[in-house]
Amino acid sequence: MARIDTFVPGMLQRMTLHDPIDATYFTYELDGRRLLQINTSGRKDREVPDKVSQSIQLDQDSAAQLFTILKDHFGFK
Repeated sequence: MARIDTFVPGMLQRMTLHDPIDATYFTYELDGRRLLQINTSGRKDREVPDKVSQSIQLDQDSAAQLFTILKDHFGFK
Protein backbone atom coordinates (compact mmCIF):
# COMPACT_ATOMS: atom_id res chain seq x y z
CA MET A 1 0.00 0.00 0.00
CA ALA A 2 1.63 3.21 -1.10
CA ARG A 3 1.09 6.76 -2.31
CA ILE A 4 3.15 7.32 -5.44
CA ASP A 5 5.28 10.45 -5.26
CA THR A 6 7.29 10.23 -8.49
CA PHE A 7 7.25 8.04 -11.59
CA VAL A 8 10.80 7.14 -12.66
CA PRO A 9 11.38 5.50 -16.07
CA GLY A 10 12.92 2.06 -15.97
CA MET A 11 14.16 -0.58 -18.39
CA LEU A 12 13.07 -4.23 -18.34
CA GLN A 13 15.24 -7.02 -19.67
CA ARG A 14 12.19 -9.13 -20.45
CA MET A 15 8.52 -8.14 -20.59
CA THR A 16 5.68 -10.62 -20.06
CA LEU A 17 1.94 -10.11 -20.35
CA HIS A 18 0.28 -10.50 -16.95
CA ASP A 19 -3.05 -12.22 -16.30
CA PRO A 20 -6.06 -9.85 -16.47
CA ILE A 21 -7.73 -8.79 -13.20
CA ASP A 22 -10.29 -6.21 -12.15
CA ALA A 23 -9.43 -3.05 -10.24
CA THR A 24 -11.60 -0.87 -8.04
CA TYR A 25 -10.91 2.85 -7.88
CA PHE A 26 -11.93 5.43 -5.32
CA THR A 27 -11.85 9.21 -5.66
CA TYR A 28 -11.91 11.29 -2.52
CA GLU A 29 -10.59 14.38 -0.81
CA LEU A 30 -8.56 14.24 2.39
CA ASP A 31 -7.17 17.27 4.20
CA GLY A 32 -7.86 19.42 1.12
CA ARG A 33 -6.01 17.05 -1.25
CA ARG A 34 -7.75 15.16 -4.03
CA LEU A 35 -6.68 11.54 -4.18
CA LEU A 36 -7.25 8.57 -6.45
CA GLN A 37 -6.84 5.11 -4.96
CA ILE A 38 -6.68 1.95 -7.08
CA ASN A 39 -7.07 -1.46 -5.42
CA THR A 40 -6.52 -4.81 -7.10
CA SER A 41 -7.70 -8.12 -5.70
CA GLY A 42 -5.78 -10.59 -7.82
CA ARG A 43 -7.11 -13.50 -9.81
CA LYS A 44 -10.54 -15.04 -9.18
CA ASP A 45 -8.98 -18.44 -8.34
CA ARG A 46 -7.13 -17.11 -5.28
CA GLU A 47 -7.70 -18.69 -1.89
CA VAL A 48 -9.32 -15.43 -0.69
CA PRO A 49 -10.58 -13.91 -3.98
CA ASP A 50 -11.78 -10.52 -2.68
CA LYS A 51 -8.73 -9.74 -0.54
CA VAL A 52 -6.92 -6.59 -1.72
CA SER A 53 -3.49 -7.45 -3.17
CA GLN A 54 -2.23 -4.00 -4.08
CA SER A 55 -3.37 -0.51 -3.30
CA ILE A 56 -1.83 2.63 -4.77
CA GLN A 57 -2.75 6.26 -4.29
CA LEU A 58 -2.13 9.18 -6.61
CA ASP A 59 -2.34 12.82 -5.62
CA GLN A 60 -2.66 15.64 -8.14
CA ASP A 61 1.09 15.78 -8.86
CA SER A 62 1.59 12.05 -9.39
CA ALA A 63 -1.67 11.83 -11.38
CA ALA A 64 -0.38 14.58 -13.69
CA GLN A 65 2.87 12.64 -14.16
CA LEU A 66 0.94 9.47 -15.04
CA PHE A 67 -1.34 11.43 -17.38
CA THR A 68 1.72 12.69 -19.29
CA ILE A 69 3.18 9.17 -19.48
CA LEU A 70 -0.12 7.77 -20.82
CA LYS A 71 -0.46 10.57 -23.40
CA ASP A 72 3.11 10.09 -24.61
CA HIS A 73 3.02 6.29 -24.75
CA PHE A 74 -0.50 5.66 -26.07
CA GLY A 75 -0.96 8.89 -28.06
CA PHE A 76 -3.93 10.10 -26.01
CA LYS A 77 -4.99 13.67 -26.72
